[in-house]
Amino acid sequence: MRFLSNVSLRQLIGATLLSLAVGPSFAQATLLNVSYDVSREFYKDYNAAFQRHWRQTNGANLTINQSHGGSSRQAASVIAGLEADVITMNQAIDIDMLHDRAKLIPADWAKRLPNGSAPTASVTVILVRPGNPKGIKDWSDLARSGVSVVIPNPKTSGNGRYTYLAAWGSVIKSGGNAAQARQLVQRMFANVPVFDGGGRAATTTFAQRGIGDALVTFESEVPLIKAEFGGDYQVVYPKSTILAENPVSVVDRVVDKKGTRREAEAYLRWLWSEEGQRIAVKHNLRPRSPELLAQNASRFPKVPTFTVDEAFGGWRKAQAEHFNDGGIYDQITAARAR
Repeated sequence: MRFLSNVSLRQLIGATLLSLAVGPSFAQATLLNVSYDVSREFYKDYNAAFQRHWRQTNGANLTINQSHGGSSRQAASVIAGLEADVITMNQAIDIDMLHDRAKLIPADWAKRLPNGSAPTASVTVILVRPGNPKGIKDWSDLARSGVSVVIPNPKTSGNGRYTYLAAWGSVIKSGGNAAQARQLVQRMFANVPVFDGGGRAATTTFAQRGIGDALVTFESEVPLIKAEFGGDYQVVYPKSTILAENPVSVVDRVVDKKGTRREAEAYLRWLWSEEGQRIAVKHNLRPRSPELLAQNASRFPKVPTFTVDEAFGGWRKAQAEHFNDGGIYDQITAARAR
């Protein structure tokens, strides 16, 4: 048996007490936020602000890494093993996948935070070339002969899926029927010269490569496009459009494995804080705060909107009917190829 000297014993006790004193509150955790393609600038600012908040309130540093891409591809990566502590998407169906395919989260994940766990929203708009030479005013104009429209692939991109549903839903909301909605969407998608995998790639196709008369994108993307690429692009708000809600969730199995649940939950809750909502406004995302929304009325014009729940009975139903293999979108694509 090895005996410790008094000095060694005192050193051991001191080291143990020190480790207890600086344990969890000073340990540096790392979070991975897996998100959709066009959210990177927002989360870059938000992450820095939350890191400051975390240091001030917990006396600890926090590393936050980001991963961005087409929303459905991102969700599939998490299901395949990418260890996301949180997932922040622009459509609920891509978060539902984490439960349906891998049981990474509970089925009722959307009930854990306010607003269906969606701290921000945007609307789908049409961006046109300077002077709007094709006279585009509504969804029907994107279906005209001679008009080229850039839309990311709805099979891989939430942006593309929202575009499809916005056009379809606009027909239904104006009193049309499913056959008329399908005809509009089929003609509109026949005018797409190239299907990019995500919203950012579609923006590059339109703004940098000069392809297309119009780009369908989120309202929140417009200032970024103008700042990065220049050009006097004009924003067209259709007569009605879809409200694109941006849901978030902790990835339960990952945070419990890594021991980062406390940090991950705080990271998401802070999206509803006043500072978090102000950062959303800065990036042209519509806040959930009624006061901030009213204060920024000029930035967020009132436009008739509908949600996926209202027009399609929810994301699960819309996904099954329109975007699953063999669904209406695949049928439309097959008709285009003939």
